Amino acid sequence: MKIIKFGGKSLSNGTGINAVISIIQNKINNNEKFVVIVSARGNATDELENILELAKQGKEYKTQWQEFKSYQISPAPAIDFSKEFQLLEKIFEGVQLLEEVSLKIKDLVLAQGELLAAKMISKLLNDKGIKAKNIDSRKIIVTDEQYGNAVVLEEESKKRCQTFIDELEENTLAILTGFIANNEQGSTTTLGRNGSNYSAALFANFLNAEELQNYTHVDGIYTANPDLVEEARIIDQISFQEANELASFGASILHAKTIIPLIEKNIPLRILNTFNSESKGTLICRNGQKKGVKSISVKSGVSLINLEGKGLLGKIGVDARIFNTLGRENINIGVISQGSSERGIGFVVNSKDDDRAVKSLRKEFSNDFSNKDVSNITTINDVSVVSIVGQNLQGFSKPYQSLVKNNIEILLINNNISGNNISLLIDNQQVHKAINIIHSQIFGVAKNINIAIFGKGTVGGSLIEQILKSQEQILRRKETRLNIFAVAGSKNLLLQKEGIGNNWKSEFKNAKQTKDSIKEVIAFAEQHHLENLIAIDNTASSEFIKSYPLLIENGFDLVSSNKIANTVGFDFYKSLRKELKTHNKQYLYETNVGAGLPLIDTIKLLHDSGENITRIKGVFSGSLSYIFNAFSESEESFSSIVKQAMEKGFTEPDPREDLCGNDVARKLLILARELDLENELDEVQIRNLIPENLRGGQVDNFLQRIEELDHPFELLKEAQEKDHVLRYVGDLHGDLQQSKGELDVSLVSVPKNSALGQLSGSNSIFEIYTESYGENPIVIQGAGAGAAVTARGVFGDLLRIAEKR
Repeated sequence: MKIIKFGGKSLSNGTGINAVISIIQNKINNNEKFVVIVSARGNATDELENILELAKQGKEYKTQWQEFKSYQISPAPAIDFSKEFQLLEKIFEGVQLLEEVSLKIKDLVLAQGELLAAKMISKLLNDKGIKAKNIDSRKIIVTDEQYGNAVVLEEESKKRCQTFIDELEENTLAILTGFIANNEQGSTTTLGRNGSNYSAALFANFLNAEELQNYTHVDGIYTANPDLVEEARIIDQISFQEANELASFGASILHAKTIIPLIEKNIPLRILNTFNSESKGTLICRNGQKKGVKSISVKSGVSLINLEGKGLLGKIGVDARIFNTLGRENINIGVISQGSSERGIGFVVNSKDDDRAVKSLRKEFSNDFSNKDVSNITTINDVSVVSIVGQNLQGFSKPYQSLVKNNIEILLINNNISGNNISLLIDNQQVHKAINIIHSQIFGVAKNINIAIFGKGTVGGSLIEQILKSQEQILRRKETRLNIFAVAGSKNLLLQKEGIGNNWKSEFKNAKQTKDSIKEVIAFAEQHHLENLIAIDNTASSEFIKSYPLLIENGFDLVSSNKIANTVGFDFYKSLRKELKTHNKQYLYETNVGAGLPLIDTIKLLHDSGENITRIKGVFSGSLSYIFNAFSESEESFSSIVKQAMEKGFTEPDPREDLCGNDVARKLLILARELDLENELDEVQIRNLIPENLRGGQVDNFLQRIEELDHPFELLKEAQEKDHVLRYVGDLHGDLQQSKGELDVSLVSVPKNSALGQLSGSNSIFEIYTESYGENPIVIQGAGAGAAVTARGVFGDLLRIAEKR
């Protein structure tokens, strides 16, 4: 099956829509199996947005509304659009009356463009004897509650997509709407502008399509915009990664999120021209044709903001203040240029946000202006970002010299971390000339990482699947081959020199049994001369950590989700780090606290930079976060919520392991030791949530008596002040410049509108108080429980080590 997507210009009245019908007819005549995804026809989305804005401002909009309706019905005047038109008319009237419009209403209005398009195409095909059915993709694609740029809930969407295919009548061509979806409450959401391409990629992923064909108004992806560069030529074939970069740097026919679902299933994307049947287009697939520069893109509608001041010299945290200030205003920062002295910082924002950005920064740095630490915040408008995808600085010397010789003023230059893309900020009046110069200059004339995974439970199993799924992408993008040569369980050991594959589970069941998997893995690696060794500990074993030194001595770097090594006696903790230093090995354990959140790394960076961390406080346990979030917001009993948490896999099989507080205590101790504190686990003050009479015995007996917890917790809930909620909190405080700090784990009542009080689901939250930030903590929040989240964090640690290898 193929996914065929038609863009708005392809569906425009006249030549466009007639060509689309002809393309579909030809494919049916060739017995191709496919599903069609459509955008709104012509400029429908822009027109609807404009009408909505006129209504909001109380201006006359009915003339444009009549023109919109006439255009939409023109290809088939007998079509019944009364339902859609009546809905829009009611909304426009209401918006004009209230003089305001919510993002929710805006999404509902913009969604009608795609709905009208699908209905029209289906009508025209049926009139020609082709059995077609328009499908409202809101019944299939499910998102979160973010309007305007919603996040797709892929698992549920995939299930619904399969159901839709199964229920589709035989010999019926499905015409689906792109761009639009529903959230879980049934309200219309949209996937962002150009989101129809993203919709098409999602359907291709869900249906395991052999190819996604995107019909547009151009012949494919060019080496530069042919409207600006006459010599621009079509790129026959590029890789997913290159296409993703082109989208990120402003290529108009690609959506930044489109490529991701295709990479996952290795589904090729072909860009084709609706109006030129002779063009073979551009193929986007796993591998590009060759390395080197692929395209020059231009992103207009941006402004450069410069923040300057002699008082910024050597001052820590200036960039963080900028990012935090603009983040609170939901302003995205593009290209950044910063001197090492922090005397001046320049960055790019969308032009529509520049006034708001400057106002918020002036407010943030008002004291710095008074102290003359900041001298000026200036804005340069009418500029564009020119990006050369696939170019490094070393190879850019000649184009750069040509720009200088031609008096092209480069306001800012930046290259990304990989060094393969360069971005220049240039005045709009010089852009046309600049890209022709660059184009003329440019186009004119794997290492192996061998991995041993110990522990194949929920986290270990998820990690293996994630690595296997990403292997090809990482090989292509990073020239790094991730080879899992060993998987060790409690009894079985699977060893394969060339690495395990997708059938690893069945092979593991039949693998050899072993009494000492660690020594066998070490011997196997030595026998087969395996290099770049990484051992991953996904166990919860206190015995396994005793072998860490042995693994280090035999050439392994370590990644671990096992907290025990960092919470046993301080002597072992220091000894292990001495062993790592002696053998020049790394030991990463970001998931020890906060699952996949970047917490430990952040604290390390702050501490190593000399920042005085004065306190760390938060909800450390995703399991207890879920329990108390649910308990505070519902009328259900405490015991029933604990059982729900067990069913969702948020707690250990014996929930007392979570309720006793030891897990939170271990996490708190890990953070204390990151600050070079010498605390021991028995020094943590823990409030055990389990009554003494229920702490012993088998888990089955505890679960039979779990209702005994209901009354005392209900009393705690009722005793709170108004608008307060319960949270199980870890708190590291005291004089953290001494050898030891104070560590408390307790159940507290906090205001519902506080950072801790607003926590939801199984999320964790951490507040890091520092001397520089004063009363305003650094807050890190996100998913705090779940095997997939933890595995993703372990994967991140693995890749960090692989990168340095």
